[in-house]
Amino acid sequence: MEKIVVIGAGTMGNGIAHTAAASGFDVALIDVGDEVLARAMKTISSNLQRGVDKGKMTAEEKDAIVARIDATTSDDALGRADVVVEAIVEDVAAKVALFRKLDRVTKPECLLASNTSSISITKIAAATKRPDKVIGMHFMNPVPVMTLVEVIRGIATSDETYAKTEDLARRMGKTPIEANDYPGFVANRVLMPMINEAAFALYEGVATAEAIDGVMKLGMNHPMGPLTLADFIGLDVCLAILRVLEEGFGDPKYRPCPLLVKMVDAGWLGRKSGRGFYDYRK
Repeated sequence: MEKIVVIGAGTMGNGIAHTAAASGFDVALIDVGDEVLARAMKTISSNLQRGVDKGKMTAEEKDAIVARIDATTSDDALGRADVVVEAIVEDVAAKVALFRKLDRVTKPECLLASNTSSISITKIAAATKRPDKVIGMHFMNPVPVMTLVEVIRGIATSDETYAKTEDLARRMGKTPIEANDYPGFVANRVLMPMINEAAFALYEGVATAEAIDGVMKLGMNHPMGPLTLADFIGLDVCLAILRVLEEGFGDPKYRPCPLLVKMVDAGWLGRKSGRGFYDYRK
């Protein structure tokens, strides 16, 4: 378990690559575009530089971490991978297609992990001929900072695969917590209904966004209010997870707030678009 390939160089993918390289692993970070990869490496370098500026590491240590990451559009590293961590778009068809490909091109003993935040590991694993070696590794954002990794077993995931994944998470400085394969697992099954209810409170005029977040921060000791957190996650991601929960459980309590749907339709996706429940364009 020394060679890690991360597929997808977005926010989660570059965070996973950063964390793995900082833990001593050789990492290939794969994406379809050079521009995306360049942005990812710039983000990783900037985040590491903050550690240098604070005296937590030397410039030489930073350079060594960056050097362990091979950012590439080539799939060549897949054949040498001990574990592949998928961090692409939260879309079941895209993930199934990717895992079908990974099953063909990686070593038979290679573990295939998904960073999905809500999609069935069992369904993803069924696209492969090695469902026993498919598992969920749900990292939290920002990955280099947050210690939790939700480790999700599909129905066919073996004990050996779980043990190796748990060990990998610990070697990356994370705390693995096991969950079984149900929609939203634990983190988003609990979190997304809270965010959705906060959106309903705003939609119904119960209070302003600032007031809703203020109540949860001051009254419940949350470090960040639910609407601020939704903007940080991405409103499109929140909506996609709520729809997975609604479809997976068939329970109307997961029905997305109409305001959330409208904001996503408008392209108001939170911090990444400049506007969500709050305006970040100032």
